[in-house]
Amino acid sequence: MESESPILIDRASAYGDGVFETIAIRDGNARFWPRHLDRLQTGCASLGIACPTPAELEQKMRAEMRRSDVRSEFASARLVVAAGDSPRGYRRTASAPPRVSVELFTARALPRVHYEVGVTLRRCNLRLAIQPALAGIKSLNRLEQVLARAEWDAADIFEGLLLDLDGRLICGTMSNVFIALNSTLVTPAITRCGVSGIMRAHVLQLLSEAGIECEIRDVSGDELDNADECFLTNSQFGVLPVKGCGGQEWGIGTMARQAQSLAAANGVPECAP
Repeated sequence: MESESPILIDRASAYGDGVFETIAIRDGNARFWPRHLDRLQTGCASLGIACPTPAELEQKMRAEMRRSDVRSEFASARLVVAAGDSPRGYRRTASAPPRVSVELFTARALPRVHYEVGVTLRRCNLRLAIQPALAGIKSLNRLEQVLARAEWDAADIFEGLLLDLDGRLICGTMSNVFIALNSTLVTPAITRCGVSGIMRAHVLQLLSEAGIECEIRDVSGDELDNADECFLTNSQFGVLPVKGCGGQEWGIGTMARQAQSLAAANGVPECAP
């Protein structure tokens, strides 16, 4: 009597076993595609998932853009590479090919006032768990961000900032953060938790090329309290100045404006102040 074949499960939905990229599509092009591809490959390597070749991923992206009814002048794409199907249980089937999917969505430009006068933040109560093995990558497991984002409904709060269990400032629920302290620009190190953002990397490169030093290091919650200015980065919106967080208020500083101008002149025109 032949044994029954095991029932296979989708590891992406069962365990969040995969990585993804949310890519800005502008005028039919995947913005910062090489950076997204690099982070995707790094994430797959960290999780032990076989990553398709760059040519295969680009072909998949192009095919979806041709097929979709979404206009590609101003859109976003979600590219997922997940572990292949396997029998129930945490152990993967070594021979299972990865699952690759692409979805295209209509994007909405942020109000100009966000770029001109800044946005308001809050500190989230949730604390990020410390797990260096997952730091930097964008895995499919986003439950911490889901719980943090559920903490507020106020329309005037644009984003929530997240600290880790040791009280270090890490990032926002959907963004990376930069602060200025005594005329020194600082962004938190993403070595214990958090996502290394595509726009964060782009802005860091632009700042360096412009001769503007930015320290990448641990940042305490107290340093956020004493910051002179603050701004956010994200692959979809670029660079946004921050005007306040909780009871703290900031003016729009020169470093935020410099970062906006540099990004606007180098591939992210919508973030021009």
